[in-house]
Amino acid sequence: MPRTIRFHLDEHIDSVIAEGLRRRGVDVTTTIDAGLTGAPDQAQLDYIRAEQRVIFTQDADFLRLHAAGEPHPGIAYCHQQSRGIGEILQSLILIWEVLDPDDIRHRVEWL
Repeated sequence: MPRTIRFHLDEHIDSVIAEGLRRRGVDVTTTIDAGLTGAPDQAQLDYIRAEQRVIFTQDADFLRLHAAGEPHPGIAYCHQQSRGIGEILQSLILIWEVLDPDDIRHRVEWL
């Protein structure tokens, strides 16, 4: 089990966010990296569970999966167009700096 949070970015997240996280040493994958472009949400969920990655998404479907009790390593969620790229990046870095995987497991962190 990793001791620091590792992220996975949902399909519609700007690649600049992944680049910014990687420049700061954060382990991050994208939907493209994982070969999941166009895959259903359940496939994304299966991937993050297998890889023990917190998903960053702006897709409310993941909130519904969480509310339905689907186990997951963590969800970082932000409403679409509610934050700029810089704000999102700062928020994800803060999560990475202060939380460990057990802190966010089965939880949603709102950005």
